[in-house]
Amino acid sequence: MAGRADVLAKTLKHLEALVSFDTRNPPRDIGTGGIFDYLRSQLEGFRIDVIDHGDGAVSMLAVRGNPRRLFNVHLDTVPSSEAWSADPHRLRVTSDRAIGLGACDIKGAAAGLVTAASVAQGDAAFLFSTDEEANDARCIAAFLGSGHSFQEVIVAEPTKCEAVLAHRGISSVLLKFRGVAGHASGANALQASALHQAIRWGGHALDFVESQAHQRFGGLTGLRFNIGRVEGGIKANMIAPSAELRFGFRPLPSMSIDALHETFGTLIEAGGIERYEETFRGPSLPSGDVADAERRRLEGRDLADALGLPIGNAVDFWTEASLFSAAGLTAIVYGPGDIAQAHTADEWVALEQLLRYTESVTRILEHS
Repeated sequence: MAGRADVLAKTLKHLEALVSFDTRNPPRDIGTGGIFDYLRSQLEGFRIDVIDHGDGAVSMLAVRGNPRRLFNVHLDTVPSSEAWSADPHRLRVTSDRAIGLGACDIKGAAAGLVTAASVAQGDAAFLFSTDEEANDARCIAAFLGSGHSFQEVIVAEPTKCEAVLAHRGISSVLLKFRGVAGHASGANALQASALHQAIRWGGHALDFVESQAHQRFGGLTGLRFNIGRVEGGIKANMIAPSAELRFGFRPLPSMSIDALHETFGTLIEAGGIERYEETFRGPSLPSGDVADAERRRLEGRDLADALGLPIGNAVDFWTEASLFSAAGLTAIVYGPGDIAQAHTADEWVALEQLLRYTESVTRILEHS
């Protein structure tokens, strides 16, 4: 195997190139060239299939030999902000970190995969995608419907090079309430206002969420919930004729998303809610009912043990590993970097983490 300094230098060279490509999502102005041309040029000996799924969602499957295990990493990043102290698409390397948009989430892993593929010659399969940051999993959905033969998947997200076996699901909802317009001095204002209905619903929702604090699974506790936006009405002396509320929740793997929707949809009197629409859903990791989820968590633990990966705690953030799990694959989350650095200005990944990840993937490929 190449020396550690050489391995890190190669990984940083790849990361510098990957960060230089603008893959912000939104606007997700991404085509089949650019970053994918670079990856093609670096993965010699791989069979490569690049698919444009529309609206900047592009996937690339690179396969060498006949692997049964897939590595997945998304190449899109969140938008940059004015808070960046330098060009976000120019990698800066200090004595202990690499700074650049996507360096932590999660182009550092992509760079590590490319380096590992050049050092180890075993069977390998990499799936790169560009739609993770927009909750628009068309790349993964298309792959899962393609008739693949993979049985295991390692999804790269910032986990400090620890294998994560479980995380919460996620669901986002649009709620609309309809009131009856009128003068605010009217005796019916308390019941007629759509905004009052929205606020009343919010109080009941918060009470329900607090009642779930005792629920547990794999080190996670309770139900995560957030009302992100409430709007409606015209002015203080007019009864609001309409109101709109957006909320999201993150259940434990042992919780039914459908059952939670039924509860949230009936927290006020019938007819108070004009429209209840789920706008995004991501299953938990692992997927399944309580017994099945625990069985599949143990399968993930066995995979991590077999690959010699240290096992970390379950996490609150959502990943596309749950989509693979729902499709029947044994899925774990494993990648360099700390989630605390993801989506921040001057985002960075520790050099030690990059090296550790690259070396671990190299070892896995050598024994595949």
